[in-house]
Amino acid sequence: MGKGTMGRGTKKSMNHSMREHDELDKEFFEKKIEKLENEDMSIEEILKARADSSHITDTSSVISNKYEDMSRTTVEEILRSLADDGHKRKKEKLEYKDMTIEEILRARADGSHNTDTSKVIPKKFHRANKNSPMEMSSKVRVSTFREVIQVPKKLVRDPRFDSLSRGTFDPDGFKKRYSFVFDEEYPKEKERLKMLIKKSKDPNVVEESQKQISSMDKQIKSWSRKSVESEILSEHIKKEREAAKKGKQPYYLKKSEIRERKLIKKYNELKAVGKLDSYIEKRQKRNASKDHRYMPYRRSDKNTQE
Repeated sequence: MGKGTMGRGTKKSMNHSMREHDELDKEFFEKKIEKLENEDMSIEEILKARADSSHITDTSSVISNKYEDMSRTTVEEILRSLADDGHKRKKEKLEYKDMTIEEILRARADGSHNTDTSKVIPKKFHRANKNSPMEMSSKVRVSTFREVIQVPKKLVRDPRFDSLSRGTFDPDGFKKRYSFVFDEEYPKEKERLKMLIKKSKDPNVVEESQKQISSMDKQIKSWSRKSVESEILSEHIKKEREAAKKGKQPYYLKKSEIRERKLIKKYNELKAVGKLDSYIEKRQKRNASKDHRYMPYRRSDKNTQE
């Protein structure tokens, strides 16, 4: 008797648990069916249904058929299908990320759920104002082969190396233009510095002034030497041009010949002024001092006795 009552109790509890399990399965499958129905609906229909509080769809006619089909599937298949749905939804979210709501609705309207934005009408980019550049989305990848307006490269011009600024050096023109510096300005500056050396008691000022005077003397000497050489060459070129007109071959002076002609010219100038004798004496003394360095010294008496 006890066994019979226990058997009935266990049967009742088992039936109750099975009923609860069936109800839970039914709720689960109803939600699944609702999800499937929503997937068949477009976004516009879902939004309209939710707006008028008719989101709960009539599933009574569909439950019997779909419940029977789904009851045959195992729990593993249901979980696998749910996982696939989740993966698809994530993928759709990523695909819809760069699209506007209008583009998504337009893609879903024909039931194709196409997320390819290349076939959809592209978004028109706008400017903040007419002078600003076109605003492009940072999410859209820029193609490598894009049309860009090629701005001409700005060329930097250095006048030192420009063909227009480079010309031929004219020594005669240079001599005419800058002869006043060596003939007038430097002698005046030398006199001023000499007066400064006499008056100044600062050794640094005196030393600096002496350096400037010696530098000026060197520049004046080099200027006079170059001017003499240019005069000799210009005279020689004139003669050679006249000879070339007569059919003679041109002759170019050597450095040694230029040096000889310089000495001859200097000799004639000194002779005309009357300073030739004094110049020759100074020259002889200078040469004698040079020769004296190479003369042997006289031996001492100690060395001779030994």
